[in-house]
Amino acid sequence: MKKLLYLVFILWSSNIFGQTKGTTIISDTTVNETWTTLSKNWKYQKGDNPTWANSTFNDSNWEVFSNWNLNMPDNKMAIADRNEIAWFRKRIMADSSVKDALVLNIYQLGASEIYLDGKLIHQLGSVNANRDSVVFMNPFIQILQLPISIGKEQVLAIRYVNAQYKFPISTATNGAIRLAVSTLSNANSADIVKNKSLAITQKIIANYHIATGLAILMFIIFLSFYLFFPSEKINGYFSLSNFLLICFTYGVIVAISTTGDDFWIRFFIDNCIIVSFLLALYCGYCILEHKIDTLFKISVFLLPIAVILFFFYDPNVIAPISGIIVLLLFLRVAVNSWKKNSTGSLIFLISNGILFTYWTFYLLDIFGLIQNNYLYQLIPFAFMINPIALSIYLGYAFGKRSQDLRLNLEKVQQLSKDKEQILSKQNETLEQQVKERTASLNESLNNLKSTQSQLIQSEKMASLGELTAGIAHEIQNPLNFVNNFSEVNKELLVEMKDEMSKGNFADANEIANDVIANEEKINHHGKRADAIVKGMLQHSRSSSGVKEPTDINALCDEYLRLSYHGLRAKDSRNPADKSLSAGQAGFNATMKTDFDASLENINIIPQDIGRVVLNLLTNAFYAVDEKKKASTSSAGQPYEPTVSISTKKIGDKVEIRVIDNGNGIPEKVLEKIFQPFFTTKPTGQGTGLGLSLSYDIVTKGHEGELKVETMEGEGLPADEAGTTFIILLPANK
Repeated sequence: MKKLLYLVFILWSSNIFGQTKGTTIISDTTVNETWTTLSKNWKYQKGDNPTWANSTFNDSNWEVFSNWNLNMPDNKMAIADRNEIAWFRKRIMADSSVKDALVLNIYQLGASEIYLDGKLIHQLGSVNANRDSVVFMNPFIQILQLPISIGKEQVLAIRYVNAQYKFPISTATNGAIRLAVSTLSNANSADIVKNKSLAITQKIIANYHIATGLAILMFIIFLSFYLFFPSEKINGYFSLSNFLLICFTYGVIVAISTTGDDFWIRFFIDNCIIVSFLLALYCGYCILEHKIDTLFKISVFLLPIAVILFFFYDPNVIAPISGIIVLLLFLRVAVNSWKKNSTGSLIFLISNGILFTYWTFYLLDIFGLIQNNYLYQLIPFAFMINPIALSIYLGYAFGKRSQDLRLNLEKVQQLSKDKEQILSKQNETLEQQVKERTASLNESLNNLKSTQSQLIQSEKMASLGELTAGIAHEIQNPLNFVNNFSEVNKELLVEMKDEMSKGNFADANEIANDVIANEEKINHHGKRADAIVKGMLQHSRSSSGVKEPTDINALCDEYLRLSYHGLRAKDSRNPADKSLSAGQAGFNATMKTDFDASLENINIIPQDIGRVVLNLLTNAFYAVDEKKKASTSSAGQPYEPTVSISTKKIGDKVEIRVIDNGNGIPEKVLEKIFQPFFTTKPTGQGTGLGLSLSYDIVTKGHEGELKVETMEGEGLPADEAGTTFIILLPANK
């Protein structure tokens, strides 16, 4: 006990001695499990002189004061007004009882430079005589090293510029700066006793993180409800309110963590929370089925005024006052709606009553009428009470609605059982009717299939007729040669016989030579006819469905001639009869070809592609012939029916174009031309299956494309109208 009293006496004596000399002694008892504000034995001088940082500088004529706010020694007048510089000095010493490293925590509304024995140890912001070059920094959440020597008296000097917040204009601090000292272990502690201000701040930040998580969860849930049930607009309003609440809570975390001027952050988040409150109030009106009244409209009107007031008064005061007004309106609506919705009114009365009480105490604390540090720690959860209450009610309403639906479903199921017998009889009747109608439809379908098969066969026979006519015309020429030379040979042989009987063997020999020459010609044209027949038989026989390498140029050339000669053979008019007009004369047209000589053989079913080309060419010749019959000239120029066919390699495809200069296809029927049984030809002249079959052969049988480009002839010159059918076939398949 004596040793303890002796130690206390020594410490007390050293402390009195230190205070007498004007030196602040930092001992283990000073910083034991707490932060100590360095508020005593300071000296100040307004102005700026770099030598004032030196420990050897004589500051005996400086004013001495003791106050937590160094810039306001008497709590009335500021030493450094806005953008002015002042210096503060004091002597400090750490005694041998201090075993842990010492640290500083500084709260300031400006910028400062901290010197220890003339050495700059911390630069907090940028101190400058030029107000435009001052950089604000408030490191209130930072731990700063204090590299003090044990047992040595040292000078702590501060060069400070007052650069307090620009907004709000009204402020009670007028450029405050405060220094607190403690040990590193206390600064790292989460114990509020040991690390009061920083631990509370950390606790508040942690609580805001929890609040942000809750707000995000509610936002996602009710946004999902709104997306799935758009008619429930209240879910959308509530999700928007929660989104603004997320912006607020996260913004607070950012504002607490920043060391710069955070007014604009606070301005943004306070606006978010006010609008969030108003949206929550609107949701309350909707839930309680209360008409939007004058008071609500006034509160919305006052919102811009509250925003303007942020620039003149502390937003941390204006925002709670605005919130209390909203809470009063909420309580009023809950009371008025008690009879209509007692459950919702009770939930909102409890939640808003708690909030009203909390924010009232909060304002009393701000105005200094009470003091309770736990109020600040509970702020994040206070903001969550109303959203949670709304969530509880909306969940309750959703559950009640689900229960009502379930009860209604049970009633429907009960009614269904009662009607089951009636429905069963009706089903039997319907089934019988369906069977009868199905049988009728099957019969109609069979008739339709039979008719379709007949039409397809008619189309094939029509194509065969075109092909046969072309073959006949092609063979006629070599047969004419054979017949003519046979008759000539007969006459020559009779003449040769006469010459031989007269003994004119030389003349007989010449006649024999002529006969031999004629026989060679007969043989040549006979082989030509044989080749035509074999080629046509090959292309006109039934398709085997097997692809084989085919010269596409030769195939197109053969079918061009066959289709042309086939139409000429079927036409009874004489194209050479000059006594007939152009429209009355027989069929005649100009044929043009443009074949790509570099094309290699491609794998196709030649009979099928031949049928497609023949069909397109026949349609083209028909189109130009019809136009020739209807119109003889355009702009004074005689109309020349022309059909062209060309081939070309395009990438990995082969393109076949069939072009005519007829009247074109009307736009109103263009979309129907590939439909089965659709035709623009007069009755009896077409089955309407040609283009449909051609489309199926190209697209399904050869994985190609069949397209059409057309310009209708009305109002266009004759050489601009016409139709182009384009066949695209894979070159490598």
